[in-house]
Amino acid sequence: MVLAFLQESETIELKKSLSELKEGLVSIAAILNKQGAGELWFGVAPNGQATGLTVSDKTLRDLSQSIGAHIEPRIYPQIDTQIVAGKTCIRIRFDGQDPPYFAHGRAYVRVADEDRQLSVKALEKYILGKHRDAMRWDNQPGQLTLSELSSAKVKAFAQRARVSWSALGASTSARVQQALTKLELLQSDGRLCNTARLFFTHEPVELRCAVFGTTDTATIIDRHDFKGDILTLIEEAQKYILKNIHIGMRIEGLLRVDVPEISTEALREAIINAFCHRDWRDPDYVQVAIFKNRVEIRNPGTLYGNLTIEDLHRGNVSQRRNPLIAELFRRIEMVEAWGRGMTLIHENAPDVAFREIGNLFIASFARPSFEALIDQETVDKTVDKTVDMVATNKFTQREAWLLQMVVANPRLSQKQLADLLGLSERGVRYLTDKLQKQGVLQRQGGKKMGQWIVAIPLLKNP
Repeated sequence: MVLAFLQESETIELKKSLSELKEGLVSIAAILNKQGAGELWFGVAPNGQATGLTVSDKTLRDLSQSIGAHIEPRIYPQIDTQIVAGKTCIRIRFDGQDPPYFAHGRAYVRVADEDRQLSVKALEKYILGKHRDAMRWDNQPGQLTLSELSSAKVKAFAQRARVSWSALGASTSARVQQALTKLELLQSDGRLCNTARLFFTHEPVELRCAVFGTTDTATIIDRHDFKGDILTLIEEAQKYILKNIHIGMRIEGLLRVDVPEISTEALREAIINAFCHRDWRDPDYVQVAIFKNRVEIRNPGTLYGNLTIEDLHRGNVSQRRNPLIAELFRRIEMVEAWGRGMTLIHENAPDVAFREIGNLFIASFARPSFEALIDQETVDKTVDKTVDMVATNKFTQREAWLLQMVVANPRLSQKQLADLLGLSERGVRYLTDKLQKQGVLQRQGGKKMGQWIVAIPLLKNP
């Protein structure tokens, strides 16, 4: 084959002479770790111009031996000579599907046409990815026996997953075994996977919940530890949060509908994710921490695979640490097969924040009530000054409440007012538009940085 020109890329490396052999081996490892296959040429300058080499059989043997001695795991490249622009060059074609690859004891990765040494964290991800299935906790056999399972829980789950219980066998024990087999929890040698313990024993997991008096952990108002199976604890976590955050209301037709200050859908999805994607090898617990300004859902285990916080905010990403656990959740329609959990969280709680601290992954939800929270002494003073003014004018009760709130805190948003008044945002807009038309209320500035102004001269000041 006669070539006139070559160009370096993520899969092609060019070296002018064999004096650059060490650097060439680094390129082989880097390309393998990034692309899994590539070419290394000797006798071609980086600009693509052929310089040529004097090549003998011994030259090719020495190259093969150097690759075998310094590239790990071992690869078996094809080494031959090629004519480039009339000059003899060496081409080495290589491939490998067993990363990470090392050159002279170090791992590298290809970025464009450069070779960069892998960081410790990146190398750890390569190794974990390589042994991912073998290291999974959820599908590994544990010490659990069938006699330790709750047949009632197995039956309830099977029915919820639309598996006909009566068709599984003649006896309860036979039905339990058949159900576990269908759910891929019972291995061929009769041993149960670790996942079975989470769903079908009595108190296999613990959840820790706490309410704090400020924005940090200095003052604990309430603490409660729950024990139970994974489905029970998901419900307990949600109930604990809803019991300890503010609940507004709105009217739909003739019905009163409770409206929590944080979306129930977003909270539930985050709780499910915490149990589904946590690192079950870590003995720590899933935690719910309720502060004055936020609710945090914490789980052991940082992001899995190559996911980043930025990936989560882009949505529509799914890297599953525990595919078997996720599959059981999917069977009972607690998660979707398409991994839309993060998208659902963002749709219902756009201000959600994610972070990693130590070995914890944290989903944090802001509490709108905190921004609207006013010191009680300020409230009392404000009410004293405004209640008589409002009383001397013909306002409805809700209009009066709204005016008192914006006098006390002019920066309240319409969403915050809706939560505090128990109305929809549309209902609040109706009230504010009406009061603005009457000249009682004014808006200064935009939605984010603006504030309300109550036209005090129009009100009768006692």
